[in-house]
Formats: sequence, C-alpha cells, structure tokens
Amino acid sequence: MIAGIGTDIVEIQRIQDALTRLPTRFPKRLLSGPELGYWETLSKRRRAEFLAGRFAAKEAMGKALGLGLGSLHPQQISIMLGQNGLEIEWLDADSVEYSGDSWHVSISHSDTSAVAFAIWEKF
Repeated sequence: MIAGIGTDIVEIQRIQDALTRLPTRFPKRLLSGPELGYWETLSKRRRAEFLAGRFAAKEAMGKALGLGLGSLHPQQISIMLGQNGLEIEWLDADSVEYSGDSWHVSISHSDTSAVAFAIWEKF
C-alpha cells in the first residue's frame, strides 16, 4: 500500500553557492558515508549536480513521510546506484521503522535543476 509520495526540485546553482561557502561542511551535512565517498570521486560540476539530486531526493522522501527534511537527518539515508536502479538504505537506528518498507526514488537533472520523486510503500 502506498503510504506517501513526495517530490522536490532544487536549483543546482544554489547548491554550488553552498559548496563555495562551505566546501567540506555542506556535503558532510547532506551525504551519508557511502555517498560522500562516491561524491569525492566526481568532477567539480558533477559534484554540485550530485548534491542537488540527493538533496531533492531526501527532501522528497521526507515529504512522503509527512515530515520534511527538517525532521530527518540527511546522513541517515543512503541513496546509491545499484544493479536495479537507486537503492535506499536507512543507516540510523532511529529510522529503523522505515527500513523494512519499500522505497522508490527517481532523480533527474537538467543543466540548471535537479528533481526527485519518492514513493513510500508500507507492507
């Protein structure tokens, strides 16, 4: 059963501006350990795009939960590309209630924006 849906859009330039102001702090506040490791391998342009996509995806997931990103800690959610698309892993013990559920997340980019859509299924 679908328990919630969420969507979000982020301007990539906004993320680039945050990276300029907080080059190490901002990614550490948004990304999980596995995401941060992958992010560090990317080019400067791709880094801002990746962060914008992950920000939008985590915000969309928060909206699907009815919480928004302010009530979640972005580092507790890891969104990594797997064999069958994006794989969602909840890393924080406080979020274990969501880890058994099914999440479907899609991220897309244009030259200027990143958009994400999330569906939360409860069993």
